[in-house]
Amino acid sequence: MTQARLQRILTLALPIIGGMVSQNILNIVDTAMVSRLSNSDAALAAVGLGGFALYMGQALILGISTGVQSSASRRKGEGRLSESAFFLNGGLFLVAVAAPILSLVLFFSVPLVYPYLNGDANVIELGVPYLEIRLIGTIFIGMNYAFRGYWNAIDMPHLYMSTLVVMHAANIFLNWVLIFGNLGAPAMGVEGAAWASVISIGIGTTIYFFLGFRHAVINGFMGGLPKQEELMTLIRLSIPNGLQQLFFSAGFVATFWIIGQVGTVELAAANVLINLTLVAILPGLGLGLAAATLVGQALGKKDIDDAQAWGWDVTKVAIVVMGVLGLPAVFFPEWLLTTVFKLTPETLAAALWPLRIVGMTMVFEALGMVLMNSMLGAGDTQRVMYIATGLQWLVFLPAAYLVGPVLGYGLLAIWLLQGTYRGLQAIVFTWFWQRKAWAKITI
Repeated sequence: MTQARLQRILTLALPIIGGMVSQNILNIVDTAMVSRLSNSDAALAAVGLGGFALYMGQALILGISTGVQSSASRRKGEGRLSESAFFLNGGLFLVAVAAPILSLVLFFSVPLVYPYLNGDANVIELGVPYLEIRLIGTIFIGMNYAFRGYWNAIDMPHLYMSTLVVMHAANIFLNWVLIFGNLGAPAMGVEGAAWASVISIGIGTTIYFFLGFRHAVINGFMGGLPKQEELMTLIRLSIPNGLQQLFFSAGFVATFWIIGQVGTVELAAANVLINLTLVAILPGLGLGLAAATLVGQALGKKDIDDAQAWGWDVTKVAIVVMGVLGLPAVFFPEWLLTTVFKLTPETLAAALWPLRIVGMTMVFEALGMVLMNSMLGAGDTQRVMYIATGLQWLVFLPAAYLVGPVLGYGLLAIWLLQGTYRGLQAIVFTWFWQRKAWAKITI
């Protein structure tokens, strides 16, 4: 890999990673604040389970981001940047139509469905209103993801990063105000965390539209929708990724349900572990999104070999970065857990070895995430959906239920299985990337 290619990767990836780091630092701050409530284990479990249930409910809309990024990056590679924002317009249009309907259906379903996710009365009491409030912001989240896909596609991820930093700073401040009742506000606890998230996401959407009018009007922003066949292509690319995210997030909810059958302490520990894991894997995800853009632009230039080389080059960077980031989790797990979170001794003990496993499997996460996103950037969304969904639902979840609630091996065994399944998924994506079947896809 040449110095110029490395610089191109880092120029594109670092702003994406910076924005994502701010997002997951926010998640850790949220979790740390909630962990200081009097009923901390139930509150942690409610927020963690509610967050993944929310992601599951919104997953179909979030898939629009992939369709926007793949289409816009391909147009940039073809030298048709002036048409690229029409795909952003199409994505925003689809969100505006689908999000209100989805929000209403899910809002009224929450009290009926939530008790099936966790039987603990305290978790249900806190989790239902938390999830209902968060669903109000579905349209904002969908639009924010569409903007993210577009800014990444046209090599302007710094706009994405700066917006997220402002949005998350607002969220942290609003958490402090609304969770604990500062500055004269009522102390709303878990519900305060939900309202803080909705308001800050709405602030982010407002900023994105302002930036769109400032930077993307020349490329067609708000100037009309894509042609009918292009809009159908956008939908065709978005639906498989949306379904993949739906099943992935549903799999996380199922994982939380399985862990909940083991115990509330284990569920609280799992929430903390997930938040730390999401911070650790962010460089891999950010580099993966950069790879999706680089692959899409190379394919727009009809250079298949260069597209494949970008996937491999970004993977090399991700393996080094994430391998290093995994070391503290392997050697200093207790320090990571106790510095940020206020955990009961039981929750801390349950989380120690699973966190070590997270650190040990970071290299596999890097490989899998970059090549998966490279395939998405090439438009190979259906194959990615089949691989990711099949391994999670047909391999990991049945095995996790067997070793957890049935055989009683607990949280550690479930996390060992999680690491194994993610490693297997990385190997499968590597094989398909090498075969180049994705190069034949037309966008």
